[in-house]
Amino acid sequence: MAETPFIDMQGITKAFSGNQVLKKVDLSIEQGEVHALVGENGAGKSTLIKILTGIHKRDGGTVKLNGKEVHFSHPKEAEQEGIMVIHQELNIIPHLTVAENMFLGKDITYGKSGILNKKEMKKQCTDYLRKLGVSNIDPDEVAGDLSVGKQQMIEIARAISTNAELIVMDEPTAALTDREIENLFEVVESLKSQGVAIIYISHRMEEIFQICDRITVLRDGQYIGTESIDSLDFESIVKMMVGRELGERFPERKHTAGDVIFEVNDLARKGQFHDIHFSVREGEILGVAGLMGAGRSEIMETIFGYAKKQRGSVRLNGEELTIRHPSDAIKAGIGFITEDRKSKGLLTEFSIRDNIALTNLKSVSSNGVIASKREQQLVQELMDRLGVKATGSGQETKSLSGGNQQKVVIAKWLGIRPKLLILDEPTRGVDVGAKKEIYSIMNELTESGVAIIMVSSELPEILGVSDQIMVIHEGTVAGILNREEADQEKIMAAAAGGE
Repeated sequence: MAETPFIDMQGITKAFSGNQVLKKVDLSIEQGEVHALVGENGAGKSTLIKILTGIHKRDGGTVKLNGKEVHFSHPKEAEQEGIMVIHQELNIIPHLTVAENMFLGKDITYGKSGILNKKEMKKQCTDYLRKLGVSNIDPDEVAGDLSVGKQQMIEIARAISTNAELIVMDEPTAALTDREIENLFEVVESLKSQGVAIIYISHRMEEIFQICDRITVLRDGQYIGTESIDSLDFESIVKMMVGRELGERFPERKHTAGDVIFEVNDLARKGQFHDIHFSVREGEILGVAGLMGAGRSEIMETIFGYAKKQRGSVRLNGEELTIRHPSDAIKAGIGFITEDRKSKGLLTEFSIRDNIALTNLKSVSSNGVIASKREQQLVQELMDRLGVKATGSGQETKSLSGGNQQKVVIAKWLGIRPKLLILDEPTRGVDVGAKKEIYSIMNELTESGVAIIMVSSELPEILGVSDQIMVIHEGTVAGILNREEADQEKIMAAAAGGE
């Protein structure tokens, strides 16, 4: 290790409205290393990075850059010193082109004329994307029309274009395909060889072991320690994060599924998927795997009524359903937890109470008027049942950690007492402790007879939680495997179009 770290943060403290968020936290980053920053949601990771980049002002402690103390008051100042952040919430301007987003704030012009040199901007944009192994993004495309995965690649390419010395990557692979993740890791290795440092924030332990050199763990705003990745295993990192042994990563499933409760036959949607046939039994978890873009989410959205089917039938308890709108699905007893909880699953500006009550108006109102006492009782029961950590039901959901936001989304649907619950990426952006709590909730639901369909891009999760696994390839069912016969190789082979 170098005598003088590139970044050295020591004894950082920060409080908001009297609430101590960081308590003497240390973080030291060497040039040319990939450094994991981990902790449960709410541990203080984001606050620490915002202090590093000048979004928040620290209450105490020192931040040194190459041995010299710095006080950034704006992210632009940090960027000028070679520090770039790729946020989990992307900063893409949707109505601008890819090239315009890439050079936002650093336009290339013809001399001092102020006239944009669009030809050169497009050329450089293409070059930076190719460094990422990306050849299917046109610089002239409107960025808002692209998939989240492609937008993420634009953000990464933009960071590379600044010749940054430190790049902070916050959950960078959450919306990427397997191939895009491979490309990203190759780029990270290349940047590392050039002396660029990476702070890598992720809840995906497999990635941390694959790509990181060292790891710093935070817990409840406190610094727990920094270790070499080679000296740790999964269990020891989890213990540092949560302060206790987590036990088995996936809770044991003891429940035996009952009769078929939900059936899909010959479901199709033009240009998205076709010939979809499957069934789910009472108390069963059906995992749905496949590569990004295979059609998994589109199938679930069509079942729930977000999109119109071309043909096919859906049956619940043997009765064919006519679902033209999500309200039809809800009336039938189907709940849907979307993969994008912030834009589709929650009203983040509203309170926990408002979010939960929204899908349960029938049970908390009389003659169209909400009964406040009944509403508060239902909301509190669901919060207690799911262990939502909050100051109270009136707290705004945007101020909750990712794991607690996801629990609120689940609570919304438990109130309708669903017969079938569709979970699309239920643990995306959720820490390991909250993940296990969500798995336990799923087990409790199935023990009470609820059937669950779970879409997930994480194969360990699919294998650890599901009773049966349906693999989708290019819009059709490539195979259905039972828990005993399935493994990662078989799932990936089917997802890629093999046997």
